Amino acid sequence: MHRKIQGDGVELAVRVRGNPEGPALVLLHGYPDTHRVWDGVVERLAPRFRVVTYDMRGAGESGRPRDRAAYRFVHLMNDLRAVLDEVLPGGPVHLAGHDWGAIQGWEAVTTMPERFSSYTAISGPCLDHVGGWSRGGARPSARLAQALRSWYIGFFQLPLLPELAWRSGLAARILTGADGMPKGGHFAPTLRADGEAGVALYRANIPSRLLRPRERSTDVPVQVVIPVEDPFVSARMAESAADHVPDLRFARLPARHWAPVTHPEEVARLVAEHADRV
Repeated sequence: MHRKIQGDGVELAVRVRGNPEGPALVLLHGYPDTHRVWDGVVERLAPRFRVVTYDMRGAGESGRPRDRAAYRFVHLMNDLRAVLDEVLPGGPVHLAGHDWGAIQGWEAVTTMPERFSSYTAISGPCLDHVGGWSRGGARPSARLAQALRSWYIGFFQLPLLPELAWRSGLAARILTGADGMPKGGHFAPTLRADGEAGVALYRANIPSRLLRPRERSTDVPVQVVIPVEDPFVSARMAESAADHVPDLRFARLPARHWAPVTHPEEVARLVAEHADRV
């Protein structure tokens, strides 16, 4: 089922697939992806789960606000609530996120934990955990290593240049050839527009959370999947959640950043096993 619902001032393209009688599972995509990043995983989970994916604001077939402030966490969380209320009313659901979807997932399970039964985060830490880790819990060598991995975050804070890179096609050419992506990849025809709009995610959220981290803890059972060859997110940074989640498990996967695309079988298995455990 493909439908449009109203989020927080923006229309969201939502897809519901799989077993209508199965446990509900919401999958959140990252940047500059769309719901398509999850297609291989959905195919494997659909016999058992009722799976919901949607294009985040700024991506795919959903609306693209022009104001940077429209990409703050408060609006992203209101979008997620709208999807849950419209498509999956009632009890808590399972949640998984990749990249920026995982970052948003952390915000969700730490601010509205009653809505979720389990959470699996892949290649996306809680920004507040990272802020605390960077300011006091990490060795200088670990902070430097992660800074080198995250060079693009600084680039995205610059005015105009990131947008020009996307409009010119340069960023898309670099991305589609990066990180061992299989031929054809998963990127939608809207990639350039998605990349340009999504820069606002970094500008609206990262500086404030890294410089002034908030307390973010949750009793939701969490599984952190660490693709061990991820060039962007180090294992040490992923482990920054350890002091904030009582029920926390780590799973290491021999993959690079886009594990849901390159290793859908393994990702589907890990998500399902975590959901079954709780």
